[in-house]
Amino acid sequence: MSTLTISRWSFTLADEREAWAKGYDDASWRTVTVPHDWAVEQPFSSSHSSGTGYLPGGIGWYRAHVALSELGEAARKHARLVFHGVYKNADVWANGYHLGRRPSGHAEFSFDLTEILSYAPDDELVISVRVDHTEISDSRWYNGAGITRSVDIIVDEPVRVVEHGTVLTTLAANAERAETSIAHVLANDTAGDVVVRVRDELRSLSTGRVHVVETEAVVGAHGGTEVVLDLGLDEPELWSDDAPLLHRLTTRLLWSEEGRERVAEHALTTGIRSIAFEPDTGFFVNGRPRTLKGVCLHEDAGTLGTAVPAGVWLRRLLKLKDMGANAVRMAHNSHAPELYALCDALGLYVIDEAFDEWENPKNKWWQGHNVYPPRHEGYAKDFPEWHERDLVALVRAHRHHPSIISWSIGNEVDYPNDPYASPLFDEMTGNNDANKPAEERRYDPDRPDIRRLTTIARRLGRIVAREDPSRPVTLAAAFPELSSRTGLLDELGVVGYNYKEHLYEDDHRRFPDKPFIGSENGHGYREWRAVTDNEYISGQFLWTGIDYLGEAHGWPIHGSGAGLLTLAGFEKPGWHLRRSWWSDEPTAYLATLADDEYGHRSLRRMLPSSGEPIEIACAVAGGDPRLSCDGTELPLEFDEERGYWRASAASGSSLLSLEVWSDGEMVASDELACPGAATGLVATVWRAPEEAKLAVEAAGIRLGGCVQIECTLRDASGAAVSDEVPVTVEVADGSLRGIENGDLADVTAYSSPTRRSHDGRLIAYVDANSETTVTFAARGLPPVSVRDLE
Repeated sequence: MSTLTISRWSFTLADEREAWAKGYDDASWRTVTVPHDWAVEQPFSSSHSSGTGYLPGGIGWYRAHVALSELGEAARKHARLVFHGVYKNADVWANGYHLGRRPSGHAEFSFDLTEILSYAPDDELVISVRVDHTEISDSRWYNGAGITRSVDIIVDEPVRVVEHGTVLTTLAANAERAETSIAHVLANDTAGDVVVRVRDELRSLSTGRVHVVETEAVVGAHGGTEVVLDLGLDEPELWSDDAPLLHRLTTRLLWSEEGRERVAEHALTTGIRSIAFEPDTGFFVNGRPRTLKGVCLHEDAGTLGTAVPAGVWLRRLLKLKDMGANAVRMAHNSHAPELYALCDALGLYVIDEAFDEWENPKNKWWQGHNVYPPRHEGYAKDFPEWHERDLVALVRAHRHHPSIISWSIGNEVDYPNDPYASPLFDEMTGNNDANKPAEERRYDPDRPDIRRLTTIARRLGRIVAREDPSRPVTLAAAFPELSSRTGLLDELGVVGYNYKEHLYEDDHRRFPDKPFIGSENGHGYREWRAVTDNEYISGQFLWTGIDYLGEAHGWPIHGSGAGLLTLAGFEKPGWHLRRSWWSDEPTAYLATLADDEYGHRSLRRMLPSSGEPIEIACAVAGGDPRLSCDGTELPLEFDEERGYWRASAASGSSLLSLEVWSDGEMVASDELACPGAATGLVATVWRAPEEAKLAVEAAGIRLGGCVQIECTLRDASGAAVSDEVPVTVEVADGSLRGIENGDLADVTAYSSPTRRSHDGRLIAYVDANSETTVTFAARGLPPVSVRDLE
């Protein structure tokens, strides 16, 4: 099997109706690199939808010219064209032949090219793709626009493992022994029956240890068959969050054709581990209890849109791991394949989620959150026809990942009156927001009956169980007060509650055979204590790990600030507080308390120079804290409600010092002072730690192609300064992909080479080579250049 990734495409943001034809002249079109998101190349505008980040949609066309000679010997072989995601409504042609369409912007899909290639009149294959994203109020968050994930042509033998046809299932595993089952679905395109020898080689990526198992099978002419091999391993190298040991499973098919020996080879990266959700004792991996410390993630990265390079995700995920996170919930759709592979390599458990809405649309806010009237565009109109194909595509494409521990069939589909209703709403309280119109908070018999959701959930759950019975099905319930009474949760293997920790105790008694998890949770200490104080709760998933575009409350805010990392991937104060609860490492972090834009007291990394007495918050782990202010020790008191140590100091204080002591030695420290004026810029190329780099490269993940350069304002002493100044980025012998500062109120076009620093920082994404130089410049400050980027 050989794979050709198609990266170079011609693109136009226009509806060129004849561009499907092979002979169409696209010479005037712009050359782009796929994955590509055209929406972030356009200006923000309040005329667009707040829900999707005030960025435009439209109709775009892509065309790729592929030399057939690049495919190698394709005669008498099987070829397919694979799209890992196009947002959205993709129509695809090859040499003028219409291959088909896919409405979903998230599903992987493919087309058989075998016959089309046999008709090629020359060496050129022209692939044309029309992308229709004219519905810009089709979601509650930003999803990008264009061919936002990679595209491959895969050439295989006529006798082969079918697409996603290999599954390794761990039946049981502990430190002494693992029992696995390897299943293959084989296909035979030839005119005669074939006797195939199947040889599986399972090789450890950490030690090189190899296990081999073989069998024979007869595959009928123009038919297929399933082959199952059992493989037992003594002293297995097991995958988990703290030891993400991966294996390479290589399958060789050997058969005779016209007196010649033929070979087909297929490979995938996977892992050996057992998982279990127990109703009374929580989550187990390989027989060991593990608490899920998770975050929810959307798939954009600010200026990069949803075309996010693997290296950018690596930087973000490593920061979440350093915080103590060990799990990710894919909100609320399938994500790019690189993200799952990174979770495998780094050791992050994954809840993979299929849908945010089913057959009826949710409210889509387009003038600000909860500003009526809503719009009702989106996937719901395609759900009746496409839900099974899209759900099957998700499970089959991802089921080889050891990181995935559960399949979620829906997110908050039971949100009250959005759109499903019940007369029981009159006697219950739920998620209705106080500022909604009165008619939106009462029962309306003309709305769809909420009992319909139970029927759909059963159908979806059975599809998943058919495709992968090894993992439990879950969903994220928004209104379990009612959904637990309508049967919606009855057939779930794991019950997920969004923001309903107060129901855990009673509902655990009501459903003693059901495992529970916090599928979406707030950041408070009370929410975390609901996990640590109740052994039967498997863990929680915070909303959210990283800020994201969309779900904006109103212009100029164009994203959600619910993350622990900014859009630029920088740590917020909440990241450090969470680290003190989640990480096993000693932690010392100083912050002060101030009112945010909503009037809530929040942590700030600043020391006021004057005004009221200073309220101090100390995030501490690993020992006993000692706090001093200008050399004088201050008394500390632990805040049981907020989960940090508190103190106060007089206004005008200039230096706070925090030390954490354990067994007579200082294990962590932090200082907070009033910085001076900015005197310079410091630009640093982010590079993956060697251990992480080796792990992801061993897993076959390609990190090249995008250099990340962090830029920080400093004062004369070298201390970070939180000033906001315009910074211009100039790239020589390379190209600037974009600049992100993490400021959700900054609507400077992402295409601009100048962006204001936010909290004294920003990050630049650059396509670079060995000759590239990147220069950062701000008025009144000496410019700084960075070289040696590869």
